[in-house]
Amino acid sequence: MVVDWRAPISLPFYRATAVEPMGIELRRRFGFQAGEITSFEDEPLTAGVALGLDSRLLTAEIERPRVGPMRDIVATIQPDQDVLVRAELAETLCIQGAPGTGKTAVGLHRAAYLLYTYRDRLRRGGVLVVGPNRAFLSYIGDVLPALGEVDVTQTTVDELPGSVLVRAEDSTPVAVLKGDARLARVVRKALYAGVRRPATPLLINVGGRRRTIDVEPIRALVRDLLHTDVRYGTARERLRAHIAELVRREIEAEGAAPTDEAARRIASSPEMRRYVDEHWPAVEASTLVMRLWTDAALLRRAADGVLDADEQAALLWDKAPRSARTALWTRADAFIIDEVADLLDRQPPYGHVILDEAQDLSPMQCRAVGRRCLTGSATVLGDVAQGTTPWATTSWGATLAHLGKPDGRVTALTQGYRVPQEVLDLANRLLPHIAADVAPATSVRRGDGSLRVHPTDHAVSATADVVRRLLDHEGSIGVIAIESVIESLREALHRNGIAAATLGEDSTGEYRVELIAARLAKGLEFDHVVVVEPADIVAAEERGLRRLYVVLTRAVSTLTVVHSRPLPSELV
Repeated sequence: MVVDWRAPISLPFYRATAVEPMGIELRRRFGFQAGEITSFEDEPLTAGVALGLDSRLLTAEIERPRVGPMRDIVATIQPDQDVLVRAELAETLCIQGAPGTGKTAVGLHRAAYLLYTYRDRLRRGGVLVVGPNRAFLSYIGDVLPALGEVDVTQTTVDELPGSVLVRAEDSTPVAVLKGDARLARVVRKALYAGVRRPATPLLINVGGRRRTIDVEPIRALVRDLLHTDVRYGTARERLRAHIAELVRREIEAEGAAPTDEAARRIASSPEMRRYVDEHWPAVEASTLVMRLWTDAALLRRAADGVLDADEQAALLWDKAPRSARTALWTRADAFIIDEVADLLDRQPPYGHVILDEAQDLSPMQCRAVGRRCLTGSATVLGDVAQGTTPWATTSWGATLAHLGKPDGRVTALTQGYRVPQEVLDLANRLLPHIAADVAPATSVRRGDGSLRVHPTDHAVSATADVVRRLLDHEGSIGVIAIESVIESLREALHRNGIAAATLGEDSTGEYRVELIAARLAKGLEFDHVVVVEPADIVAAEERGLRRLYVVLTRAVSTLTVVHSRPLPSELV
């Protein structure tokens, strides 16, 4: 009998321990090769002794060489991971996961579990997976289909506000400001500043007769709509319908009986449209934001008491574009426009959202993700120590609040399974300098001999020699360096007869050797990692030490550090 790993009857296989055997006397694991059973291993639980991670088959599966995309972890799910995978749909989880703890795999397997267990409830809303970039999505893209789930939407954070063409880049201070949650208050105030309470009655022709609708009932309608939680666009349509109903009632009071079609004609009449446009004007999201960035008086009215004068000045453009369509929007602008778009009309939410590398999101980006699961739940994955953006979070509580899930449960995965302890010991030297409150990661695998530091006079040529030797071993090889030396590394490998792919934003490729810019390494893993010039990685960006922490923890079997410049003092 073959049983789906997500079925309730399968739970004890993953959860049972010698301390809590859950009624299981014997657990048997099988080894497979090319579709055939090659071995099996029995683990008696009633004897009070369990193999756990001393299991030969389990260890072999964890250490099995990998080339290409990420694999599923069904064969190696551990009890602490399984508890999170099988959490209830209604619960929002935030998983603080040290490198190698499998937090990404846990999130993807939770998506597969929820779709299996709550298929009817998720059929309408669906599941959304949000990752940091296209390279990451390519890397994880085969996991859910391998688990039998293909109806899952996957996107990057930057692709969420899909209607905005990004053609410019903000300075770091302006990007941080635009990512501040206070901007949500500014754009909301700017949007509703255009609503005006009527001062004159409505004059409208109905059936050849000119009628006057008193202003007071209309003022009451506007006041009531301003105090409801309906979206701006919906309120605008309701105002038009409610005023049309006032006209209809006046006609009925005279003894006539207007049909529904007549009421619709009243609501769509030119006089009605002009009146509603004057008092509750139609708004386009990008146009409103463009007006804010180009009209100092409008920005001041919307931002006073929220942003100071210097902050307001930093948001203003030097030159106004001809239209919102031709404006040079930035990534941060896109999320502000997305905020306005949601104020206008609510977007259909997903039943569940998996958000990976969440520590790097700005408050406004978090709000955009939160809108996608407004009535659903979320699995939030990340590691505070790996935050590399200027707005990276230092508090999961703050992130959950910006997501609109303040009651989400924060839990931690600290036991690593994939990164050897020797490699983690090196990376953990950085923690006091980047995230002193984060507990150092540990691993169940010692991995003796998994770390090599290789000083040299010529880092590029030495890297080619290191890669050539690694090709004698099984598994994938990732060469990570700052972006400016990737091409030199590729040429050096080519001169040595080594074919290598350069990892881009759009694909990972299927080569054993891949060259990865340090900024794209987050979330990826390789059997063998070669890190070139750690000092350059640190110097390349403001949070370079955090980037180096990420880079050093991508190895599953071996890590080789090649350097001609002195290692960063924090690493020594």
